[in-house]
Amino acid sequence: MPEVYAFSTIPAKILLPIDFSPSSHLALEQATVLAQHFHAAIQLVHVIPEGANLEEAKKEADERFAVSVAGLTAKGIKATSSVEVENDVAGCILDVIDREKIDMIVISTHGTTGWHPLVFGSIAEKLVRLVHIPLLLVRTEKPASSVKVKSGRLMEWW
Repeated sequence: MPEVYAFSTIPAKILLPIDFSPSSHLALEQATVLAQHFHAAIQLVHVIPEGANLEEAKKEADERFAVSVAGLTAKGIKATSSVEVENDVAGCILDVIDREKIDMIVISTHGTTGWHPLVFGSIAEKLVRLVHIPLLLVRTEKPASSVKVKSGRLMEWW
């Protein structure tokens, strides 16, 4: 008999993978609504590929997460964050789900079309196939610009 994964329909801990794009900002808004409704905690995670300028990338992610965690805390939501280093982003997210005992995942998709997702697949697509917990996929159109800084300052959540 195959193993059955039991989960509560009410999440206690929601994972939100973030790449700091406008679409992941929309996913943060959705995760915030869910966390408020269910009185759940949010775990933010950003995955940096190996070989990148790790020190600078970690510092930038930590700064953005500090703003996000403060914003969530101000709304009465318990929030934590982590910066992971791994080339296999989907695999890393699966590891975080197990390690942090996540009940639900909220992830955005960029609406990317063309040959790249056909050949490589998207992270969101891989997670839809692999996770054994409830998953909310926030579908957004491909952004016209992935500008992350507005007027020399980080965006409200970032």
